Amino acid sequence: MALNFDLEEEQQILRDSVRKFAEKEIKPIARELDDKEEFHLDNVKKMGSMGLFGMFVSPEYGGQGLDYVSYIIATEELARIDGSHAATVAAGNSLGIGPLYYFGSEEQKRKYLPKLCTGEGLWGFGLTEPNAGSDAGASKTNAVLDGNEWVLNGSKIFITNAANPLSMGVTVQAVTGTRDDGRKEISCILVEHGTRGFEAKEMHGKYMWRSSNTAELYFEDCRVPKENILGKRGEGFHQMLSTLDGGRLSIGAMGLGCAQGAFEAALAYSKERVQFSKPISKFQVNAFKLADMAMEIELARNLMYKACWLKDNKRPFSKEAAMAKLYCSEVSRRVSHQAVQLHGGYGLMKEYDVERFYRDSKLLEIGEGTSEVQRIVISRLLGC
Repeated sequence: MALNFDLEEEQQILRDSVRKFAEKEIKPIARELDDKEEFHLDNVKKMGSMGLFGMFVSPEYGGQGLDYVSYIIATEELARIDGSHAATVAAGNSLGIGPLYYFGSEEQKRKYLPKLCTGEGLWGFGLTEPNAGSDAGASKTNAVLDGNEWVLNGSKIFITNAANPLSMGVTVQAVTGTRDDGRKEISCILVEHGTRGFEAKEMHGKYMWRSSNTAELYFEDCRVPKENILGKRGEGFHQMLSTLDGGRLSIGAMGLGCAQGAFEAALAYSKERVQFSKPISKFQVNAFKLADMAMEIELARNLMYKACWLKDNKRPFSKEAAMAKLYCSEVSRRVSHQAVQLHGGYGLMKEYDVERFYRDSKLLEIGEGTSEVQRIVISRLLGC
């Protein structure tokens, strides 16, 4: 069997162009945006014009028609510079565009996807609730069918891309009844911004991803047309699980990029910082740190790209997606921790990027399934 670990020419061109954009347009302002908790509309529009939204969507609906590996490469390169910009693209694609593209009706796709794929608009995925995080089935937000309208009541929290000037709407997971086996019937319903009874509030005071847009959502007798259901009634839980499979790959890519950025910063600093008459990289204790960091990043990238390759080739990838998300996020935490350690006291100062990498890495072990949940997923898929 032949193995080829080289990127295709188109993928390498994509990596180079996204890296150049991130270093030129994002890096000079990333620290300031983080300090101000400012969502940068112009950069989102620029990323849209580059084709970074709707990357895996068919050109028929305004997308780029690229493979999933290409999408992950772009996310990785953004996260190498700034987690907040990467989160905007990752959530915009996997959580916003993904459900509409894979489960939406033809009318829904043609109505929403063209603008979402150009970055003219953003879409949120309303899953998490104040009392329903890892236990997504404990959702209390409900939707009752009243004639030709769904009436929604409830709330969501920690929803990315859902409360900024580009936000067009959200896909809301809601309880729509009771199944024959007594369990909740869960469906996904599309709610546009501006709908009466729907309010989105921007959240502030975050520890990480401070310049990404995060929202709380409130639904009070919010009425939407009956045809706003995504797919069929009762398919919401399956749609959510499928969405999270793809989303885990993007979170893993963010972990990979974060680790790469922190490693590069630590390597450069350790070659410049002189103690006891020589660069600190020459001390074996530090050289071994850097060697371990480089090794773990290499392992993480191989696992991540394999999981994407499986998805692109329409093979089962749920186990590998969970593994990639788990491993890449934990590698990100370990590498960013060591990067701060190599910087010493300077690693705790905002003028050095490793401080931000360190903060941003933590959410990767929590968002879209905690590390503990990933181990549950993997063990179940192993038949345990």
